[in-house]
Amino acid sequence: MHDGCAGNFTSGMDIINKLRTMGFGAQLMPSVLTIKCENCHTSFQMATFESKCPDCDMVYGVTPCHAHDAAAVLAAGVGV
Repeated sequence: MHDGCAGNFTSGMDIINKLRTMGFGAQLMPSVLTIKCENCHTSFQMATFESKCPDCDMVYGVTPCHAHDAAAVLAAGVGV
């Protein structure tokens, strides 16, 4: 069941699982966010709800409800 914006996610993998289940991962976000990879420290543009660092393949996710806030983007792991 979809819980809208009330979902509580404790990890990046929780977000990625939700995005993949709902089919939102590859959808374009309303605006592009600049993210600094916590693994390799490369800055990159995150344009879809699920994105990978172009240098180290760390996967990041953000829910559609929080896509306006770079602080809501969470890392899920390398190559997940």
